[in-house]
Amino acid sequence: MKVQLLGTGSADGWPNPFCDCGSCATQRATGLARAASCALLDEELLLDWGPTLANSASRLGISLSKVHHILFTHGHPDHLAPEFLLWRSWIKDLRTLHIYGPPHAISRFEHWMDPEAPVVLHVVQPDDEFTARTASGHVKVRVLAASHGHGNGDLFADEAVLYDITSTDGDRLLYATDTAALSSTTVESVRDRNFNLVLIEETFGRHHSHGTGHLDLATLPITLADLRAVGAVTGSTDVVAFHLSHHNPPLAELTHELAGFGARPVDDGTVIDTRASAFGCTLVIGGARSGKSTFAESLASTRAQVTYLATGGERLNDPEWRARVLAHQSRRPTSWTTIESTDVVSAIRAHDHGTLLIDCMSLWLTHVLDKADAWESDPAEHQGKLDRVGAQIRELVQVISACPQELIIVTNEVGQGVVPPTYAGRLFRDLMGITNAQLAKVSSRAHFMVAGQVLPLASVAPLLTKDAHA
Repeated sequence: MKVQLLGTGSADGWPNPFCDCGSCATQRATGLARAASCALLDEELLLDWGPTLANSASRLGISLSKVHHILFTHGHPDHLAPEFLLWRSWIKDLRTLHIYGPPHAISRFEHWMDPEAPVVLHVVQPDDEFTARTASGHVKVRVLAASHGHGNGDLFADEAVLYDITSTDGDRLLYATDTAALSSTTVESVRDRNFNLVLIEETFGRHHSHGTGHLDLATLPITLADLRAVGAVTGSTDVVAFHLSHHNPPLAELTHELAGFGARPVDDGTVIDTRASAFGCTLVIGGARSGKSTFAESLASTRAQVTYLATGGERLNDPEWRARVLAHQSRRPTSWTTIESTDVVSAIRAHDHGTLLIDCMSLWLTHVLDKADAWESDPAEHQGKLDRVGAQIRELVQVISACPQELIIVTNEVGQGVVPPTYAGRLFRDLMGITNAQLAKVSSRAHFMVAGQVLPLASVAPLLTKDAHA
């Protein structure tokens, strides 16, 4: 299943065009405005069509000519802009379009239908199941009840639904917007579903008294805990928070907070391929005492099975080092398996289940340089030694690329200070930078840690681009 997020924002997007709050100002400075939330599944099935979709698709270089089915969650205008049917009617020889949605959502198409256009409307409600035929096979859809009503007579909200989708290849997606905490009935209906991907809204951030049918940073972790308790969300589920608004903290803070309960944000345009490794490789980079290890451990803490690969060794004659090791060990859950080794390549090759957290690559590189005796600048032997080091860096990158399981890799950024005064220092700085750049190329996502704060970097793999968790 290939899912592309054509929008990840709430009704007003993020930033809100009229707002100068810290969250909006920070988001605006990135130049990455978020459009109304919607998702494209395997190029043929669309989830919601809001007023910004046409522009978003064009900006991302996406044609929607192959879209054969559209599933609407409800009739609010940021999720359903029916005028697209008029534009579509101007294009000839398109396939029949099937549109699904609750009754009042479907009623919004009444004045936009061309009687000659190949469009079929389907009214759905919770507990319905149907099969959507596609060019590549079929998609099975279950309709679930959302909790979006505000008790104010808003029928478009009160009838909102969620979708449980199984793709042709058997992967499963839970599309959950707009909704507050799920009812016990809805939670029970997805028992043991073991979703590959959950797209779940997180509109109100730290604003917990909004009184609307939406999730926030207090209710989202409770909802995820409920889904984990019934086996709908597991250690292999990629949980992506979307429908984001300026009620959230700036993206760096939001990313850190979401990671604490096993979710992540993504940018508009992100592609998530569930046929790839569930999470791929996550790179966490930062300077000394930047918080990179703590952040990496918070990512891993939501996984079912974790192996911690410590590359620093024991150093029994160094009490200060031993104190550092003990501090790290005290933070790890007792359920984690710990391996003390500098043979990172062998550990990755042997990694056949769960999550492998590697901390850290700078100590690995130090060991590689030690083993090659490459610290000295003797021109007679130096190039051959560096060639051996380069070969080990390439081997490392290759095994990471081929690893079918999740990796979380911690590494040091050492190139932002003054130029080291010694040859050995300059050599290490250069090789660490080269190694980090190569690691980033094969990572699904990367985070830069500064002063205990996380900065999500731009997508570094062609497509996940599998948070899939951050």
